[in-house]
Amino acid sequence: MKFKKLLIAAVIAVAGGQVAYASCGITSGNVSIIGNDFPAIQAMATAAKACATTGVTVSTNLTTEHEKLHRASLSANPARNTVSIVATSSIVPLLQDGLLRPLDDLVAKYGQNLRPSQLIKIDGKVMAIAFMSNSQHLFYRSDVLAKAGVQPPKTYEEVLVAAKAIRTAGIMQHPFAMNTKTGWNLGEEFINMHLGMGGRFFKAGTAEPSINDDVGVKTLTMLKDLVAYSNPDFLTYDSNATQALWESGRVAIATMWGSRAGAILDGKGSTPEIVKATALVGAPTVGGGATPATTLWWDGFTIAKNISNADAEASFRAMMNGLTPANVAANNDAAVWLANGYTPGAAARGVIASAQAGAKPYPMEPAMDAMHTALGNNLSAFLQGSKPARQALSDVEAAYRTAAKAKGLLQ
Repeated sequence: MKFKKLLIAAVIAVAGGQVAYASCGITSGNVSIIGNDFPAIQAMATAAKACATTGVTVSTNLTTEHEKLHRASLSANPARNTVSIVATSSIVPLLQDGLLRPLDDLVAKYGQNLRPSQLIKIDGKVMAIAFMSNSQHLFYRSDVLAKAGVQPPKTYEEVLVAAKAIRTAGIMQHPFAMNTKTGWNLGEEFINMHLGMGGRFFKAGTAEPSINDDVGVKTLTMLKDLVAYSNPDFLTYDSNATQALWESGRVAIATMWGSRAGAILDGKGSTPEIVKATALVGAPTVGGGATPATTLWWDGFTIAKNISNADAEASFRAMMNGLTPANVAANNDAAVWLANGYTPGAAARGVIASAQAGAKPYPMEPAMDAMHTALGNNLSAFLQGSKPARQALSDVEAAYRTAAKAKGLLQ
């Protein structure tokens, strides 16, 4: 498989002029959407639901557990969902299993207003429509840092210094948070930090794992040092949890997704003081490196292979209704949109800064899904102090090998 990487320019591009869109124009079909649950996707789903008529049904299942559901949903015949909203990593196993429909014919008929950077091509065929870019980056409370007498951190080493100063001053006992929930989230934090350290996941040109080395140990050590300034329940932290911590004023420094920035800055669920003091900057570097310790992502929609042509067409057109310039503009700060109608604002600062500083795209390699899963499921013991780093990394490689052999990636 040859994956088309979005250019950094696409991440920070500002859409051009407005384009006139007609109403949905769908007269029949079934549209059933599954995806993650955050504001940008909610905005897309709401616009798709507006296409429902007496002859068109539109239903949604937006959940943070979506990663566990896509494959089973699309494997059914007919598929239980017609649309899967995916991201850079989650599209890979669906492509490997042949569960997605090429979209070239639908793009030709209904996608004239899509930008080239939105067309995710695999082996020359359009397999997904990207609607936003994303990355994790640093959020900090300027008022708390000033009270502790420290400057805004630019490296993770400086994050540790700032967190220690906040704790020592008695301002907060647990001033830091990141998405360290056991499973996918924890695996992603290792991947971000490992890339920032200059690490590799596989031996060159192979699917052989290559993380149980000094760089892997340094990566784990930094993660453990950071979570020492988090609440002891850090292994439950996903995006919903870290956003809630921030809005309640219980943390002062956090690594969170840019897609949460709009909701954090909108004042809902928080206080004017917290919103005013919230600063968004690019992801820190680590270990003396110059590359931000994060990954660049796109989110987009795909259409199931195991559905009728009529349902595929209805689904594509309903999703395109979520990408009208009017809908994008109405939800401008919900995402760093890749579509017409978007004007970058304050909520986009961290994602744009990370991209401009040279953050790397998430590695879309066929073996990365198995590696990500193995990382997320086998690092908790080290972070809790019950297993040494080398043993944890050995466990990761063993779990990865088992999964990779089952997938035919290793002999």
